[in-house]
Amino acid sequence: MSLLFPEVEVGCMVPKNMKSMFKPKPKTAVEIVCLTRDLLIFLNSNNSCREAKREEKVVELSKHLRELKCILYGSTESEPVPEACAQLTNEFFKENTHLLRLLIVFLPNLKLEACKDATQVVANLQTQQVRSRLIAFDYLEANKDLIDVLVSGYEDPDPVIALAYGTMLRGCIRRQSIARYVLESECHMKKFFEFLQLPNFEIAYDVSATFKELMTRHKSTVAEFLTNNYDWFLADYNSKLLESPIHITRRQAVKLLREVLCDRANYMVMKRYVSSKDNLRTLMQLLRETSMSIQIEAFGVFKLFVANPDMPSAIVQILLVNANKIVRLLVDLDTEKQDDKFEGEKVRVVKQIAALA
Repeated sequence: MSLLFPEVEVGCMVPKNMKSMFKPKPKTAVEIVCLTRDLLIFLNSNNSCREAKREEKVVELSKHLRELKCILYGSTESEPVPEACAQLTNEFFKENTHLLRLLIVFLPNLKLEACKDATQVVANLQTQQVRSRLIAFDYLEANKDLIDVLVSGYEDPDPVIALAYGTMLRGCIRRQSIARYVLESECHMKKFFEFLQLPNFEIAYDVSATFKELMTRHKSTVAEFLTNNYDWFLADYNSKLLESPIHITRRQAVKLLREVLCDRANYMVMKRYVSSKDNLRTLMQLLRETSMSIQIEAFGVFKLFVANPDMPSAIVQILLVNANKIVRLLVDLDTEKQDDKFEGEKVRVVKQIAALA
């Protein structure tokens, strides 16, 4: 048995209703979960079965995924029933059945609508409490290798699958321990630098949303990560993101950098960052961009260098040598609408640079 597919219980006992002249009794949430599980076990372990039979099973699976979504989200006619949602969630994460694993691994084989349904089902299950516990996260914490699958999902050649895995991953990193697991994997973090520059704009934008969630949600965990991995992470951040040839990558990267450095939880990291002349040169290059949006975000980081009360002499020298150029840049830098606060910050930065002389 492979590590990806630990032993699972097969063949849930689903009561068979006797035929009658009346409409069959609707399946319960537990029954639908059992049917879904059995189909996934069959499909994941019977790759050699007849194509027609396999397609029939995939269609049946798609139907059950739609039914699961209807129970969790409700429909146009009815609201979701809390008791049914709890029963569904409890059965879904029943010990030794590994339904979430089966679904994640089989996801690339689903058609578009079924893939969307599966993504929504997983997203909802991550919010469902059973006996005051989010048992989806209990399962994920015991099966962190699934996070590896989700991170690597951005590499899937099918954009629909890549986006589905990205949505699931964002839901997972809402749990601090899962976010820490990703942050502490240098392999995963380096992959994000690659994913952020993928040629498919929609996927790259989704990666950016996931990366931002990872770098901003759990402040103490992020601060610890940045402190312990400052040298390689910020060096790669500068060279691969802030200096990327892709405009949208540079814009998103400098915007996130400003948000991270301005967070009080990252004060010591910010102090270290603004004490580096190499970092200053990178930001000054971004200030010279033709894109106003990049210039404005870069200014938000640049002003931290200027406001540093413990400014190293190398930083002072660079600012003095380039003072006239910086002033001209700031004079021309403007937002599309009147912003008195922004104008005041520009004036303050110019005065602070002049006071260095």
